[in-house]
Amino acid sequence: MAPSPWRIGIDTGGTFTDIVAVHGGTGRMLVTKVASTPANPTLGLVNGVTEVMRIADEPLAAVATLSHGTTVATNALLQGAIDGLGLIVTAGFRHILEIARQAVPDGYGNSYFWVKPDRLVPLDLVHEVGGRLNFRGEELRPLDDKSVAEAAHFFKRKGVRTVGVCLIHSYANPAHERRVRDILLAEYPELVISLSCEVLPEYREYERAVTTLVDAFVKPHMSVYLRRIQDELGAELAGKPFLVMQSSGGVISAQQVVRKPITTALSGPAAGALGCSVVAKLAGFDDVVTLDAGGTSTDICLIEKGTAHLTNGSSIGPFPVRIPMIDIETIGTGGGSIAWLSREGHLKVGPKSAGAVPGPMCYPNGGDQPTITDANLVLGRIPPALIGGGIALNAERSRAGIAALGERLGKRMSIEQLAEGILEIANWNQANCIRQMTIQKGIDPRRFALLSFGGAGPAQSPAVMRLLGMACCIVPFNPGNLSAFGLLAVDWRTDHIATRVTHEDAINAVTVNEVFTRLEREATATLARDGIDPARCRTVREADLRYVGQSMEVRVAAPAGEVDDRFIPRLIEAFHAAHRKAFGYDYAGKQKLELVNYCVSGFGMIERPTLPQLAPMPGVVPARKAMRKVYFEGAWIETPIYDRAVLPAAHRIEGPCVVEEFGSTTVVWPGQWLEVDGHGIMLVREKVTAIRP
Repeated sequence: MAPSPWRIGIDTGGTFTDIVAVHGGTGRMLVTKVASTPANPTLGLVNGVTEVMRIADEPLAAVATLSHGTTVATNALLQGAIDGLGLIVTAGFRHILEIARQAVPDGYGNSYFWVKPDRLVPLDLVHEVGGRLNFRGEELRPLDDKSVAEAAHFFKRKGVRTVGVCLIHSYANPAHERRVRDILLAEYPELVISLSCEVLPEYREYERAVTTLVDAFVKPHMSVYLRRIQDELGAELAGKPFLVMQSSGGVISAQQVVRKPITTALSGPAAGALGCSVVAKLAGFDDVVTLDAGGTSTDICLIEKGTAHLTNGSSIGPFPVRIPMIDIETIGTGGGSIAWLSREGHLKVGPKSAGAVPGPMCYPNGGDQPTITDANLVLGRIPPALIGGGIALNAERSRAGIAALGERLGKRMSIEQLAEGILEIANWNQANCIRQMTIQKGIDPRRFALLSFGGAGPAQSPAVMRLLGMACCIVPFNPGNLSAFGLLAVDWRTDHIATRVTHEDAINAVTVNEVFTRLEREATATLARDGIDPARCRTVREADLRYVGQSMEVRVAAPAGEVDDRFIPRLIEAFHAAHRKAFGYDYAGKQKLELVNYCVSGFGMIERPTLPQLAPMPGVVPARKAMRKVYFEGAWIETPIYDRAVLPAAHRIEGPCVVEEFGSTTVVWPGQWLEVDGHGIMLVREKVTAIRP
């Protein structure tokens, strides 16, 4: 009998590694969590795959594919010492990183306190080479091969192991950069190289240089990481397709990721946002704010009309990178976030975290500072053991830690009041982030639902929903594993871009068609390298446009179909409409525009897993798992505890109540009610403002 086709999603977080396995034939879904292993993340990944197949009672050979979300690229940049990195530029542009941009984060009111970040490459490791192209890609001076060879010898003497190459106008013609790579490898074969014409073939030299250097720096880290995974997986799994999540919301093979690892910068959070799109649609909501609270941080994303917002300009730490990525804001508020006192004696929560090691005070071998998890335990809101009883919690240690914090705070309040204050600060941290993503952009959060997931999310999200007056709090089944589920619900994706700055009067259909056709061929070829059947491929066209004189562009969807005489006017009208939506005005009929970038995304369509429909059980009232005192708004309340697995479809529970499951806990406040829909998704609403989708 042939082995069963199990697809496995693996999301490696700071505290836990989440695993979801889906059977390709029956749709059967299994989930588990194992402790992350920060010293060697590959061990947690392999432990999780082994454990879920043990639960399935099938051999490892029954695995069809593995999909992985990872933060290796981000962590390497944020935590690693940036050394052994060099940069090659066109002669005369040695100070490109020093000049940078004049923009100051948070505006000029912050300029007195802002310190310019260290350059990725110090000036003494920037090497100039001769040769020059113009903005059309035409050669003004041939590449000076001798200067490139000298650069190779220079880097070898300096012990530089990784180099980024960013020559002027290489986005218009990659020939010089590719010739540089050939010469470097001939003279210094061990050198790791990233070319800007391959990482970001787009104008703006500073952003292109930084993005290329980030890619170059993380390339060895990603290569070692993926090689370790292949070694640890063993013979039974090493030959299976291993896919990695990209920041843009699609997967690509590990072999292709090694060539361009910068695309995985926000790999894990992107998977969660895509999983939310599936759940929100099933729950009947098009507009949701997603809230993914793990052990270390909370990731927040806006989904409108079923689609997550994307951006092509973000940053990793202090470094600006320009790659397509789902627009996600991250704040340092997770289950392991530490409660501490500032020098002024004010109570703070996060961004410091106890992480997986040592963990919250209540954990076995936990730390010595109270965290959000400790506060929830003291208030009775989470069970005395997590992960299905796998991690026993010590409530007395949590109480002692919070009591000690109260003594240092010097306030006359009980342990419970201080614990509630810790959670209120954490809730407002999350609520304020949502306000910045909605209200400050002219969006009313009250018309959105809050989709909460992650191990630490549902315990507090109904309170965050209340703070913002949102329509509903959606809690998917297995919320602690939704990011891993999202890894199985996304398509292959590859993104391609070409810069051709063209005035509106000079835009013509022939050139537009030629550029889009070339990019579509590149996208299809990239997917073909992963073995995607052409019948399952599709491409999407977009373009970056701006009014003449503007410094930044607006990305719009290009009209589908043939590029004919009607195409250009429709593209221009789409830009006016997008500009109007983003900024509240447009210059249609008053100001000419420029077409700046052509963009094509290629998708390889997959079979998405589905959540099973629960069988109706009219008249069935689920038994309470237990009764427990839970602290709400200054008082202990005897509160029913339910096991989520026994809640039938269409069942409604009045708050307060606590619903426990493997990997997460949902807390429903007094004045709220909870309903289970036909897919087992829980919907929490306020009694007085119950708004149905």
